[in-house]
Parts: sequence; structure tokens; C-alpha cells
Amino acid sequence: MKKIIIYMLFVVAGVTTMFGQETLQQANEAYAQEDYIKAIELYEQTAREQGVSSDLYYNLGNAYYKHNEFAKAILNYERALLLNPGNEDARFNLDMANTHIVDKIDPVGRFFLAVWIDSMRSFLSSNMWAVIGIVAFFLFLGGCYLYLFTRSVRLKKIGFFGGIVILLVAIMANWFAWGLSDKMERRSEAIVFAATVPAKSSPSESGTDLFVLHEGTKVVILDKVSDWYEVKISDGNRGWLPSSSIEII
Repeated sequence: MKKIIIYMLFVVAGVTTMFGQETLQQANEAYAQEDYIKAIELYEQTAREQGVSSDLYYNLGNAYYKHNEFAKAILNYERALLLNPGNEDARFNLDMANTHIVDKIDPVGRFFLAVWIDSMRSFLSSNMWAVIGIVAFFLFLGGCYLYLFTRSVRLKKIGFFGGIVILLVAIMANWFAWGLSDKMERRSEAIVFAATVPAKSSPSESGTDLFVLHEGTKVVILDKVSDWYEVKISDGNRGWLPSSSIEII
């Protein structure tokens, strides 16, 4: 009886996967035929039934972009990059989509080292950095073995200096992996979905209007009070937005 149940579970899983792949194929065909509304519906259905991936978000972003829904395109490109920061196609298309939004905000200047670290961290996914960190750690142990248990001075030097370099790589890779994983868990960034929305000085409609944001603008979430989010935009300005006006990445 137990074998029959396991067999049935495998059959159900196989059928579900087959239908999921069929839906995805239909979505791709609809996109190729420029039926973007149908493609969007089928991609969204695939996400609900089969789960999400960087490639699926990328395809969904493309369909929204072709349908001139730029805020939704930006949201999905951002989600694709959240799952796979190395998705260069999504990054390029995100830049293209951002040219269509109203708000052109000059970002606050950042220290060049911080920019370099972010670009390095975004080169690979958190899983890949974790793998690199684990491999580097084992190589570090190999370096320790060479230094402690070999008689050759040359091998001892290789083990010592190579071990130091590899240990630094392991620390950096694990730090990058933790940072990307933490970013995925916190989900502290969002896209404005309201056509126009004033940022308030307090989490209330009676608050003073500080500045106005438009659809498609990316914000960083700092705090939440009831149905209001305190957000920061790239130029450093802060304000409160109703939760209904943004969509979390």
C-alpha cells in the first residue's frame, strides 16, 4: 500500500509538472504572437501553480513592458534580479523600463568602494556565493594541512600565504551570500503603483505633503505604521505613503 501511495504521488507530481510546462509554453507562444495580455495571464498562472524563478519574472516583465505597463515591468525585472542578481538581460531591460517613468531622481553620491562591493555582490546569486564560500573554506583547510604537515619549505609557504588569500575569499563569499539572502528575506524595497501619490510628513492623510511620486518609482521601506510605510527615495528624501500605493519587490 505504501508503494502504491508513493507511486501515485510521483504520478501526480509528473502530471502537474507537465501541465505547468504546457502553460509556460503557451505563454511563450502568446508572447511570440504579440498577444501580450494572454501571455501575462499565462505567466501569472505559471507563477501561481509552479512557483517563481528569475527567468519567469523576466518573461513576465517583458510581457508587461510590451503592453506598456512599465511599473509592473519594473517590479518583475526587480524581482528577477532579486532572485538572480547576475541576470544581465533583466538588468538591461530594467534600465530601459526606467526611462519611461516620470520621476527622474538624482541619487545621493556613494563612496566608490561601496559601489564596487555592491556590483561584486550582485554578480552572482546568494546560492552561488555560498557554494564559493564552502569550497574556499575547504581549500583553506588544505592550505593549513600543507603548512602544518609537510616538510617542504616551498609547500609550507604556498599553504600559508595561499591559505590566507583563500580564507579572505571564503569570508567575502559568505558575507555576500548572507547579504543577498537577507535582502530577499527583508523585502525592504518597493515600486510605486499609484499614478501619483504625495509623500506625507506623518502616517496620516492630514500630514503635510513633502513631495510627489509617480508610478514606477523605486523606494526603500524604512518603517510601517498601520497602513502606512515610511519610505526613502534615492536622493535621500523621506516620507510616508499609504500601503495601497506601493507593491513590495
